[in-house]
Amino acid sequence: MKKMLASLAGVVLGMSLLAADAANVRKAPELAFTIPGQGPKLLSQYRGKVVALEFIFTTCPHCQAASRLMTKLQNEYGQRGLQVLDVAVNQNADLLVENFQKDFQTSFPVGWTQASQMEAFMGFSPGRFVVPQLVLIDRNGYIHYQTPATEDANWDKLMKEETIRQHIDELLSLGSTAEQNGHRSSHVANAKKSS
Repeated sequence: MKKMLASLAGVVLGMSLLAADAANVRKAPELAFTIPGQGPKLLSQYRGKVVALEFIFTTCPHCQAASRLMTKLQNEYGQRGLQVLDVAVNQNADLLVENFQKDFQTSFPVGWTQASQMEAFMGFSPGRFVVPQLVLIDRNGYIHYQTPATEDANWDKLMKEETIRQHIDELLSLGSTAEQNGHRSSHVANAKKSS
């Protein structure tokens, strides 16, 4: 009986956390960035794919490691509909992005934009963020998962490979718009809450 009550309590707690997170799913704002050799792009051009959007500094060792992980994930999940995008926001990113992509042999596009564009997209205060930043967006352009502006234990947990994989799997398993609307309240992970 105690095991049954404990299991029931766990289910209720999980459902309440998911319901609370559902309110945090939001339409991704438009984001303009430039990819060397391809020119200006808009985030909305990738609608129909699950997008793993990572904001980086090309000179940051943590971002370089994150890009290696995202290359691995793009190679594994790309055929199922994942599109990874790195967008650099450091000074002189426009001059550094092309070499970054070559040096780290990314299997996805790497572009650049102004840090102010990233801050507006993420809803951050100017100048108050760490990199890398990760956003997972469903096929219909809704953000389900976003890291917080500053590093803490929750940010560290949410940037772990197994957590990222779990959320990518959830978003890839969502199908059509109708199916997604039905599951929106049950498959949400927001970095502001523990997952």
